[in-house]
Amino acid sequence: MSNKSTKDENAFHEMRPNYDFSQAQRGPIGPSPPNKTRITIRIDTDVLDWFRQRVHLQGGGSYQRLINEALREYMLRETENDLESRLRKVIREELQAATTTE
Repeated sequence: MSNKSTKDENAFHEMRPNYDFSQAQRGPIGPSPPNKTRITIRIDTDVLDWFRQRVHLQGGGSYQRLINEALREYMLRETENDLESRLRKVIREELQAATTTE
């Protein structure tokens, strides 16, 4: 056994009487808020740093909220683009059908 693991083991045994984990439970501290799902995700370090920096410049808050807002904005923009594309297609088809029947 290495010297470090011996030190860690000794520190653990010295601390143990000071803590009572008999009522402890594994898992998250509390339930997730409604409409929120806890996930594990890998994000590029520079992207995460950018969101954290934005929170810092705003004087605090939650970088997770900012990431969620950015994803929601993207999602809504894509949905609007899909709707716009479908409307344009329908209008073109209707105009083409109207001009070929005249």
